[in-house]
Amino acid sequence: MRPRIGVTTSRRTGWRVFPVIALNVWLAGGRALRWDSGRDADIDAADGLIVGGGDDISPLLYHGEMVAEARLDPDRDALERRLVMAAQAAGKPVLGICRGAQMLNVALGGNLHQRAYDHYADSRRYSTILPRKAVSVLPDTGLARIAGTAPMRVNALHSQAVDRLGAGLRIAARDAGGMVQAVERITPPFALGVQWHPEYLIYARRQRALFRALVAAARA
Repeated sequence: MRPRIGVTTSRRTGWRVFPVIALNVWLAGGRALRWDSGRDADIDAADGLIVGGGDDISPLLYHGEMVAEARLDPDRDALERRLVMAAQAAGKPVLGICRGAQMLNVALGGNLHQRAYDHYADSRRYSTILPRKAVSVLPDTGLARIAGTAPMRVNALHSQAVDRLGAGLRIAARDAGGMVQAVERITPPFALGVQWHPEYLIYARRQRALFRALVAAARA
């Protein structure tokens, strides 16, 4: 039996994003279920959770100030926050992708830089699914055990980033300017959030390993 992995997506763009994530999950040995704020989503129906990318997270969730350019979906915020907390309570693994990494952090009590590149002036800004951003994986982390510590080239589509860490999380990767690029739970259950989009880097062994780690944790 393939572990079932619930995948949250934007109601606007999920139709094109979900098939790519579902393929990665299938190649890793799992089966993806599509969830969004217009569909029933229950963590009891899945063995693991992927929180996908897309819309910005409302700063109201972490007592931040609203910015004019934010593209929000309060229903999706509520759904994903509930699912992250339910997965943790049930001991089920979570993989956060871009927005999903941010939601993992916010759900556990952290906050975000809404204009991350204003704060990290030495971080190069990209908006591409091609692997152009250099990321350093921190040693002695779960991400290092999954993908190794060699410098990693990833894509980047984000404008926000993790600021204060949520409860039980640690930083697992940064870019050359110091901006947080991955966070993870220190203790079980497995929870990893990456600021990039590994689903579009399906040809890269180290990126496929992220999905394999999630499915393995779900199977266990």
